[in-house]
Amino acid sequence: MKAHRRNKLIAILAGLTLLAGAVALVLFALSENINHFYPPTEVAQGKAPMDKTIRVGGLVSYNSVKRAEDGLNVEFQITDNQNTMMIQYEGILPDLFKEGQGVIAEGKLVEADRLVATKVLAKHDEKYMPPEIEQSLEKYGHPVKSKKAEY
Repeated sequence: MKAHRRNKLIAILAGLTLLAGAVALVLFALSENINHFYPPTEVAQGKAPMDKTIRVGGLVSYNSVKRAEDGLNVEFQITDNQNTMMIQYEGILPDLFKEGQGVIAEGKLVEADRLVATKVLAKHDEKYMPPEIEQSLEKYGHPVKSKKAEY
């Protein structure tokens, strides 16, 4: 093989190796920042990791919201009509948060049925339910007849 062809081949192989390494690093970085969604039933089945930030969603159970007298601490239960789990949150809840409505809580599991949330997201109007919650409720036997928000 002639020297200039060998040098081109080496340059092409080195470029492909660098490109593959860059793609691998980007994919690794993205996988570390993904927050997976779990309904309470999958959390109860042990499918959710204990050491990673996850999102758990469902309907806020009636008569389950307990607010601390001297601070912003609040505890409430969410359900997918199969299982329930307790959510602990310190902060101001969204204005649209109320019992019987869909929410998504983001945080880490401290027990198999307790999540310490860093963020609580609530629906944005009376007809909308987040798609993840709607799918999990339908999966566990509670069909939801919601309409997507119209813009």
